[in-house]
Amino acid sequence: QMFDDDDPVLARIREIALALPAAAMKVSHGRPAFWTEPRGKVFAYYGGSLKVDGAWIAHEQSVMVLLEAGEREALVDDPRAYVPAYLGAGGWLGLDLPDADGSDEGGWDEVAELIDASYRRTALTRLVAELDARSGD
Repeated sequence: QMFDDDDPVLARIREIALALPAAAMKVSHGRPAFWTEPRGKVFAYYGGSLKVDGAWIAHEQSVMVLLEAGEREALVDDPRAYVPAYLGAGGWLGLDLPDADGSDEGGWDEVAELIDASYRRTALTRLVAELDARSGD
């Protein structure tokens, strides 16, 4: 296991991700993975890494999401962003997270939006419709 169950940043990610319709969490490759039932498609991972000059660089308190190409390109040059090992080739992007204490609440709003966008790419149409109905869209 490559995470601490008591990590307050992970607690914020769990709160955001598990509020989505039919969302669940499992441990995959040592990290929390958030996915939708019944298809089991992952929409977010907590923590990631990348390889630079042959050395692994861990991003323990980050979230990896699957975004539309335009959204991904808008974030890829952000200093908080990284292209994760293995999943980056499939379009995934990692983003280092703000502190869990709420001192960067705007940052958490952005994290929630990115998780929502990734969820919408992987969830069944009826689950996205349920999400929209919840928010009145």
